[in-house]
Amino acid sequence: MAKKTDVTVEEKLRALYDLQLIDSRIDEIRNVRGELPLEVEDLEDEVAGLNTRIQKLEADLEVIDNDIKSKKIQIEDSKTAIKKYTEQQKNVRNNREFNALSKEIEFQELEIELAEKHIKEYRAQIEQKNEVINQTKERLEDREKHLTHKKGELDAILAETQKEEESLIQKSQEFEGQIEERLITAYKRIRNNVKNGLAVVPVERGASGGSYFTIPPQVIVEIAGRRKIITDEHSGRILVDEDLAKEEQEKMSAFFSKI
Repeated sequence: MAKKTDVTVEEKLRALYDLQLIDSRIDEIRNVRGELPLEVEDLEDEVAGLNTRIQKLEADLEVIDNDIKSKKIQIEDSKTAIKKYTEQQKNVRNNREFNALSKEIEFQELEIELAEKHIKEYRAQIEQKNEVINQTKERLEDREKHLTHKKGELDAILAETQKEEESLIQKSQEFEGQIEERLITAYKRIRNNVKNGLAVVPVERGASGGSYFTIPPQVIVEIAGRRKIITDEHSGRILVDEDLAKEEQEKMSAFFSKI
C-alpha cells in the first residue's frame, strides 16, 4: 500500500466519501434504536432506586420492631419494680418511707405510660411504612414489567443490527487509517458541527448536498477536477463531484448488501 502522503487527492476524496457513507449507515442503525438504550438505562436506575428504597424501609421496620421489644421489656421491668415497692410498703416503719416508695411506684407507672405511648407511635409508624412499602412494590412491579418489555425491544433491534454495526465500525476504522490525520480531524469536526452528520457531500444541481447556496461554476469545475480538497464556504463541508459520489455509492451499496 502507498504511503498516506503518496495518495492522490482523488483517492483521498473517494476514501473520505466512502468513510462518510459508512458512518452515515452507522448513524441510520443507531437512529433505529432511537432513545431505547437511554430508556432502558433510566428504567434500570429507577428499578435499582425502588429496590434500595424498599430495603431501607424494611431496615427501618426492623429498628422499630426492636424499639417496641425494648419498650415492652421496660414495661415488664417497671411492673416488677412496682410489685417490689408495693410489697416493701407493707413493712415500712414510718410515713416518710411509705411516701418515698409511693413516689417510686408513681415514677414507674409514668414510665409504663410513656413506654405504651411510644409503642403506639411505633405501631403507627409501622403501619405507615408498610403502606409505603406496598405502594413502592406495586411501582417496582410495574417498572420491572416495563423494563422487561423495553429490553426485549432493544435486544430484538440489537440482534438485527449489531453484527452489521460492528462490521461497519471496523470498516470505518480501516478507512480512517488510510486517510491523513489532519483530514480525519477536519472530517470529525465537521460531522460534530452539522445536524445530520454529513461532513462530505456531493454537488447536486449546482449546490452542495443539502444546501440551497449555489456554488460558482468555476468552483464546480475545480471540484470535478479532483486536484484539491474544496469545502463549501457556507457549511464548511468537504465537496465531491456528483460522478464520484455515484461511483462510490454503488461500490458501498454492494459492500453493505454483503454484511
